[in-house]
Amino acid sequence: MRMLRYLQRMLLAALAGALLLPAAVAAELGAIVGLVTNPGGQPVVHATVTAVRTDGSGIRATVSGNDGVYSFADLPAGAWSVTAEVAGGPTVTATALAVSAGKATRHDLVMNVAAAPVGPALAAAPAGAPAPATAPAAAPPTLAQLVAREVAKVVPEALQAPEPAPAVDTQTPFAVGDLGWANGAGRATTPVFDTKFFTPEIRFDVNYLQDFNHPVDHTIVGSTEEFRSGEFQIEQVSFGGNFHWNGVQARFLSMMGLYAVTTPRNDASLGVGEWDLQGAYKYLSEANAGYHWDVNHGLNVDAGIFLSYIGLFSYYNFDNWTYQPSFVSSNTPWFFNGLRLQWFPTQTLKIEPWLINGWQSYAKFNRYPGVGGQILWIPNDRFRLVLNSYSVGQDNLASGSGFPANGGNPNAASGLPNPRGTPVNYANVTRVHEDDSIEWKYYDARDAAGSGAGISKMATSFTWDVGCEYGGGVHCSHGPNKESFFGLMLYDRTWFDHDLYAITIGGGFMNNPGRYLALVPPINGATAVSGTPYFSENPGQKLYQWDMQLNFQYMPRTWITWWTEATFRHSDVPYWSGPGGVTPPTGNTGAPASLVCNNGSAAGADVCANEGGVWFPDLRTREFVWGAGVLVKF
Repeated sequence: MRMLRYLQRMLLAALAGALLLPAAVAAELGAIVGLVTNPGGQPVVHATVTAVRTDGSGIRATVSGNDGVYSFADLPAGAWSVTAEVAGGPTVTATALAVSAGKATRHDLVMNVAAAPVGPALAAAPAGAPAPATAPAAAPPTLAQLVAREVAKVVPEALQAPEPAPAVDTQTPFAVGDLGWANGAGRATTPVFDTKFFTPEIRFDVNYLQDFNHPVDHTIVGSTEEFRSGEFQIEQVSFGGNFHWNGVQARFLSMMGLYAVTTPRNDASLGVGEWDLQGAYKYLSEANAGYHWDVNHGLNVDAGIFLSYIGLFSYYNFDNWTYQPSFVSSNTPWFFNGLRLQWFPTQTLKIEPWLINGWQSYAKFNRYPGVGGQILWIPNDRFRLVLNSYSVGQDNLASGSGFPANGGNPNAASGLPNPRGTPVNYANVTRVHEDDSIEWKYYDARDAAGSGAGISKMATSFTWDVGCEYGGGVHCSHGPNKESFFGLMLYDRTWFDHDLYAITIGGGFMNNPGRYLALVPPINGATAVSGTPYFSENPGQKLYQWDMQLNFQYMPRTWITWWTEATFRHSDVPYWSGPGGVTPPTGNTGAPASLVCNNGSAAGADVCANEGGVWFPDLRTREFVWGAGVLVKF
């Protein structure tokens, strides 16, 4: 095994060297390009052009084309002389042309000869006939055009830059103006580097957060964006991009940093069956492939892991107006695993149905998969409407079935099993959810004939979510086993000084009887699979939470954001980490579904009577977090 790993590493090193060597060599070479013309500016065709390095160490030869263009694309840096000759004409020489590595030098050559005809010769005009009109000479190509022609000769088409978009684009979906202002969209309009085959993407997210409850174990609870207090942490490092060639398309983006462990722990489907799906997928943020058809304004079919955008905000913080979004975004899916179809019947409308394993799940929970879809309408660069729907999925672990421990009281924070109540069979519980958002840019200094030096833009976003679970003994609207969700969030953003700075204020709330969309606190290492006895999620158990954010961003370049933010969150039941934290006295016991004794052991049959009593995490109803960090996207 050790020898196999050694051979694999040697092979990878050799492959990397083979890929990097041409680029390294190319970086040391320069070029000479130009036109061979006569004194009248007409091209001289098939002139022999020779380049000789002045120290005698190199010689190249080529022939001018039908447009008079000649080029040498592989010249070592230094001084070169260039000579042009044609049968029956004088030789023309240019001496000491400087060639620099990685650059093209232009030098045109003028020869005192007649321009050679291209194509069939014209018949002589009859005597006395008027001379035919001479077409005006075309403008000579620019240096950029000459270089582009030569690059096209030596660089494979797949590695060439894509064709530029037309000045007026009536075909590309959502090409209705600059949409970089929108929440969740990201402000970059063109990639830093692009080819016809591959568009790379690189993301970094580093933060420093301070929870003013000062938890002793530095653990922040109840967020999918903020995890550790009083520390610098790397939240995201991602590499990948989009592959596209002859209709075949694929997208891959890796995931490293805190996201690689904090996102999978919220997926309870990992408790179904065998194989380590968390280990298989934890380093994948997106991985899907499919095909594109030129139907209407586009038709895509993709399968794999893709982002959901339920809750408006992007999974990637660089794209968002705030770092910590409110609950209807933070507690709803960031990704799906399944099949999607994207149909663009018009330039301003997308219809996208999904067939997926479940609600942010790598696997399927029970009998039925999830079915949903998105409708996105962007009629212009000032307004967006997005509608997300989900249904059919049975997104609970069947192992939780039985009499719910709500004590028969729908307002109970916790309780004992209620044998007189209605038992629950979670294998038959179905989830439905609707998530809709509008975004409106209501001021733009460019439209108002302003300078943009003060306020440059103003925009707002509003999101509302409603959903419930039904069947198997639970109900959407009544009884002790009620399971429902209702939430709102509203944000307003103002940009200043030509979009160099921005301030966002907003927040929201959620009401979630049954707590099925609450994030399980990581008490004693608890996950969505294990649950925790210290914060139960039984039908009917109340949970109402609200929050507010104030965010400031500094954006000196398109690809970087420096930010600072203050967030206040409130819960009607103890939920956020207090000073005592959520980690047992001697560390996690390895049994997160069990109570913990004060001596650090898992509770046994005596319920800690002989171990100093039951330990309890320090949970509070309020939390204030200040944070700052840097976000980068290429």
